Amino acid sequence: MSGYDFRSPRLYVSASLEAGAAVALDRSQAHYLTTVLRLKEGDRVLVFNGRDGEWSATMAPAKRAATLHLDGKTREQTAASDLHYLFAPLKAARLDYMVQKAVEMGASRLQPVLTRHSQVARINLDRMRANAIEAAEQCGILVVPDIGEPIALARLLAERDGGRYLLFCDEDAEIADPIAALAAVPQDAPLAVLVGPEGGFAADERAALLKLPNVVRLSLGPRILRADTAAVAALALVQAVLGDWR
Repeated sequence: MSGYDFRSPRLYVSASLEAGAAVALDRSQAHYLTTVLRLKEGDRVLVFNGRDGEWSATMAPAKRAATLHLDGKTREQTAASDLHYLFAPLKAARLDYMVQKAVEMGASRLQPVLTRHSQVARINLDRMRANAIEAAEQCGILVVPDIGEPIALARLLAERDGGRYLLFCDEDAEIADPIAALAAVPQDAPLAVLVGPEGGFAADERAALLKLPNVVRLSLGPRILRADTAAVAALALVQAVLGDWR
């Protein structure tokens, strides 16, 4: 990322951003900047909201609440990759890791999918969003992905957009070479990557997937990967062959 400022702290805010504006911080943001990072009046912070690009701001005098004054735009807003990541839910710590890595890898939507062998049924969506924001802040990303409500696999397949290619990770994929399998997908097609539970897809679930148009089975090699590892491996492959790594 040419010219990127790696030294200044970055903060996601919901307010609109424009030259000369003042952005009031909530209590947790103020605590992070003033107590954890020990920033003082005049110190520089980068802010973004997913709509208006990235802006340079300075800490204003703290009276009743911490405020940032916007100085100027440092980067124009970038468009999100049209890449959805669909996954069977994981337990808390591993879900946190997976969300962070999916954001780093450029996923524009995170969609929990409930399958027959899912080990977790309830998901803290607020925690997912907090982890997504933190990853975006730390990695210079200007877009925080959408986070969908958990949905059953059968409903997901019934409601899916058939024009979006669905790449589902399958240890029984007929083509062992994942790069060769991805060659069947048109460049610049909208994409969704699906990683199932560690118990695997049930036979009827796999059969339902294979009946659909624009579905590609994706092998992740000769070893069985844990679901959070599979997320990184699959998204790296997709970004390298079809995405914004090219």
